[in-house]
Amino acid sequence: MGTINARDVMNLRKATGAGMMACKKVLVEADGDFDKAIDLLRKKGIASAAKKAGRETENGKIGSYIHMGGKIGVLVELACETDFVADTDDFAQLLKDVAMHIAAANPAYLDRDSVPKDVLEKEMELQKETLISEGKPAAIIDKIVEGKLNKFYERNCLIEQPFIKDDKESVGDLIKHAVGKLGENIKIIKFARFEINAQSCSV
Repeated sequence: MGTINARDVMNLRKATGAGMMACKKVLVEADGDFDKAIDLLRKKGIASAAKKAGRETENGKIGSYIHMGGKIGVLVELACETDFVADTDDFAQLLKDVAMHIAAANPAYLDRDSVPKDVLEKEMELQKETLISEGKPAAIIDKIVEGKLNKFYERNCLIEQPFIKDDKESVGDLIKHAVGKLGENIKIIKFARFEINAQSCSV
């Protein structure tokens, strides 16, 4: 195993924002491999987020983002457990990143549970009709539709969209990493996106 020095730990901390001890631990675990250490921190952050997911989020902030000279505007409500975390720079940056993503990606819904039943049924019916017209075997149509619905969610649901700054992770992953880093449950409660000359705002 290679020697883990203080500079390696500091560089990893600067790149990820994780604590010193956490950075040292994953560097040792990764045998000094910087990229592997970052992956380990991400995985640990997601695991930590899962444990905190049921905790109450009664504090937070409402953030805004204006784009294209005032042509697009976004409001986002981001909740956490305490005012202490809500007032941190990391929370403010997360709120800004989510608002910017919404401005760029224009999600129609927050998550899968937010998709109206009639919209989902219409999408499923459309996909089935398309597959039948293409002559796909009936036995595999439902499986194919399930995969296409996952793509539908990925395109339209904020939590599942690839994050605009790093398309290797979703917005949901972004939130989970923040939970792992800040030590509190964090949730996007709701959002609204406004665009000049659009028929309506998306909420």
